[in-house]
Amino acid sequence: MKKLLYILLSISFCMVIYIGCKKPYNPHAIQVNNKFLVIDGTLINSTDSPSVFTLSRTIKLTDTTFSSAAERGATVSVDGSSGESYPFIEQAGGVYKSNPLLLNPANKYRLKIIISSGDQFLSDFVEVQQAPPIDSITWQQQNDVMLYINTHDASDNTKYYRWDFTETWQYTAPLKSELGVENGLIYYVEDRPNDQKYNCWSTDNSAEILVGSSIGLNQDVINRAPIGIVPQNSIKINVRYSILVKQYAITDKAYQYFQILKKNTENLGSIFDAQPTQLIGNIHSVKNPSEVVIGYFTASSAQQKRIFINRDEVTNWNYVYQGQSCDMIPIEQNPTNFLLYTYADPDYTAYYFFGTTGLELNRVSCLDCTLQGGTNQKPSYW
Repeated sequence: MKKLLYILLSISFCMVIYIGCKKPYNPHAIQVNNKFLVIDGTLINSTDSPSVFTLSRTIKLTDTTFSSAAERGATVSVDGSSGESYPFIEQAGGVYKSNPLLLNPANKYRLKIIISSGDQFLSDFVEVQQAPPIDSITWQQQNDVMLYINTHDASDNTKYYRWDFTETWQYTAPLKSELGVENGLIYYVEDRPNDQKYNCWSTDNSAEILVGSSIGLNQDVINRAPIGIVPQNSIKINVRYSILVKQYAITDKAYQYFQILKKNTENLGSIFDAQPTQLIGNIHSVKNPSEVVIGYFTASSAQQKRIFINRDEVTNWNYVYQGQSCDMIPIEQNPTNFLLYTYADPDYTAYYFFGTTGLELNRVSCLDCTLQGGTNQKPSYW
């Protein structure tokens, strides 16, 4: 027993010494603030889909306020090898958007960016790739819902693929109110269906780098390539969920670039992950060719496919609202006009009438689904 106590005391003493001797490690890379230009997007050859590029700047590793800084005030265009030029219009948040473009597959195209300081960035000229149709989007549930894409190119020409997607999901407010309030007056929601706040739709775009290749196969086939996950009990499938996947063809060099970028940005975090690799893209600073620019300019037609998943198609799906409790407050109706609403607390609003003189109130957050970030206007494809 004494020997065991001695061993335990020795271990405790060593632990105290070890903890006391630890020193914080602050590598130089944490403090570096290079603000490299980041360019994300694809030139799309389609009369249906506009081309969109997002410009931003890298930030310091210690900056936790946001993931990137939008590059605003730039002039963005795409130039063709035959002299044609297509302008992009600046949207909010460093997003630049064109009209849908019908490109000439016989020509080559390059991206041109002039930032507010006057510095200019040009991509290499690239050919327009032709993407084959998407065969299917499938899903499988274990606990989470896993989404997959299946495609092939019968001509055996594509080999390298890139995908992105847009998710849309319908959700509801915790409670369905039969009343609304506008300018101090109560109205019935059923009389103004466009003002309902029970059903909402939210949309989000993919953030991961999704690429695939059939180069090691006998046929140009992609079978069950993972493209997304909906975590179990997510609000996204509490009512109905939709995903629209777009498919592009890319070159072998673009594929290698995105593979490295994916490893550098998504697979770092443990000692067993791949070490960062230098990125060499095809977009360059005219003034300083050695300047690091993050991005790879590609041009392709776009193929797309949408699927829906309804709540009754999944099992053990129990979304739990995490907001404030939905406490009801009963009050008397205004004796001069039962439609007048003058309750002072802005966190509450009219819920429903009860009896002949009563009005039930509840939290605005429990009755208004738009406060969770979505819109109460149903999408045209729903």
